Amino acid sequence: MKNIQAVAFFDLDGTLLNNKSQITPEITAAISALKANNVLPMIATGRTIVEIEHIMKDSGIDSAIVMNGQFIQVEGKKVYSDEFTYEECLKMYEHVKSLGHEISYYNDQQIWCSGHSEILANAYAFIHSDVPVIDRSSLKDKTVNMMLVLSEDGDEHYLKHFPEMTFYRNGPYSIDTVRKGVSKGTGVKNLFKTLDLPAVPTFAFGDGINDLALFEACDNKIAMGNARTELKERASFITKKNSDGGIIHALKHFDLI
Repeated sequence: MKNIQAVAFFDLDGTLLNNKSQITPEITAAISALKANNVLPMIATGRTIVEIEHIMKDSGIDSAIVMNGQFIQVEGKKVYSDEFTYEECLKMYEHVKSLGHEISYYNDQQIWCSGHSEILANAYAFIHSDVPVIDRSSLKDKTVNMMLVLSEDGDEHYLKHFPEMTFYRNGPYSIDTVRKGVSKGTGVKNLFKTLDLPAVPTFAFGDGINDLALFEACDNKIAMGNARTELKERASFITKKNSDGGIIHALKHFDLI
């Protein structure tokens, strides 16, 4: 954390990872070069720590804003955690089951779900992750930072009945559920506030809708060549596709490596 000259935030799928959801040797070398130049690299993702441990190990990145801003880890240590109450979790569970959906619960240590379904299996296959274990025991003594609704529909129902929450549909089979106003962008703000970091330049790399808030919170907004149009319209720089060396191309463009 000494002599930080900049902070770079990386989304995962479609950004830092290749099309097989893997870290390439070129990315690992680029992250090492960033660190040598006193740039703090951070993952910014909707996933939680246990889902990305292998990615962090392969990339050499040990700092992350996870669960869309609900939890922050810096150099392997927890620095921020926003948690749902038991009552909030129970209300969500009741609505999920009434619609015939399933739900997964997340904290930095584990993931568990209310039941298995074809949609749930498809959701985790979509991001190349293992299906979580079923645990229907009480949530009273458990920490829940994020909930994942497993469904192909029902978006309007959740928006109507849970105005106190924010929903990010991250694919055809699931919806990230966090506290109202929480995002990757608020994660950036909480990072600087919690650690009292100096006002150094910030760089956001992304490709999807939930990266818009990350863009808003950072000085330099880098959209991947494969990014959504909405991101490209707000970008400071549009780099190559994630599968075509886009990260390294942008890091060199901004003289970060």
